[in-house]
Amino acid sequence: MYDGMSRPPLPTPARGRHGLRAAAAALALSAALLASGCGTSQTAAQEKEAAAPSAVGFPVTIDNCGVKTTYDRPPARVVTIHQHPAELLLSLGLKDRMVGTAFPDSAVLPELRKDYAAIPELAKREPSFETILEAEPDLVYGGYGSAFADKEGRSRKAFEDAGIDTHLNREYCGEKRVTMEDTYEEVRTVGRIFGVPDRADQLVADLRARVGRATTAVRSAPKVPVFVYDSGDKSAFTAGGKSLGTELIRMAGGENVFADLDDVFGDVSWEQVVERRPEVIAIYDYAGTGSVEQKKEYLLAQPALKDVPAIRNKRFVVLPLTATLVGVRSAYAVEDLARGIHPESFA
Repeated sequence: MYDGMSRPPLPTPARGRHGLRAAAAALALSAALLASGCGTSQTAAQEKEAAAPSAVGFPVTIDNCGVKTTYDRPPARVVTIHQHPAELLLSLGLKDRMVGTAFPDSAVLPELRKDYAAIPELAKREPSFETILEAEPDLVYGGYGSAFADKEGRSRKAFEDAGIDTHLNREYCGEKRVTMEDTYEEVRTVGRIFGVPDRADQLVADLRARVGRATTAVRSAPKVPVFVYDSGDKSAFTAGGKSLGTELIRMAGGENVFADLDDVFGDVSWEQVVERRPEVIAIYDYAGTGSVEQKKEYLLAQPALKDVPAIRNKRFVVLPLTATLVGVRSAYAVEDLARGIHPESFA
């Protein structure tokens, strides 16, 4: 068991293992050709090589949150930690490169559920370093910063030392306010890493079109004040001005009443919620913070909130947390929010 004080014995690095396998396959192929007089039938090694991801357009160098990685060829064995990276890869048609997922926190998009279920689930939350190594990945793609928690032995340096590349969703680089452009750039970056830039461009076009249809529908509607309720009782944990959620609300014809909070998320007092009089409450739905119904019941039962327009009129919009993050779901969230904020525009 890794105690965080000393590094556990590491298996042969992933690149080394794959290199040894490739060398062994090459030797076997040479022997077979010599013995058969260069026969015409493909060997298993040849078939495996033919099925490997193409290296056309490589090497590719990516600077991700300050970690520079050069990919000599597309990753072939990927572990995703958190749901939104997995959905992005599946949306790019990369199921065959995925050898493990972890930490599902909401229902998977209907069109991706079958493929998602076919990939081994390594853990209900973040898997241990050792568990990830057992899957023999050449890349680990994390959705939240906790994917590479140093105190859990999963630092990006630890993976690098094991010969495994890492990529962190750009939302957790912590540099600036997150926007939909970050979603599109994340898709394009992942497309470059995996050697499928054309697929990435098409996916971006599809996401833009989905967002465009929703924003067009509410273009002439007045802005509606929206409060995001993530969780909390003594105070309210809400989305701040640097969050992607704030931009999704704006695109959907609303205005985050805590857009002036200079952070991605933060705590605000219930008195502040009352003062800002939101007309719609967007509830973030994810495991570990109570069900949507429990959250609604809590808000409706608070005497201090009874005169808040959203509470008085019971106007709630529910969003899976994964839909408010940099990933393919954010485009769907714009439409869901727009329908909840301006239902008259979709009648």
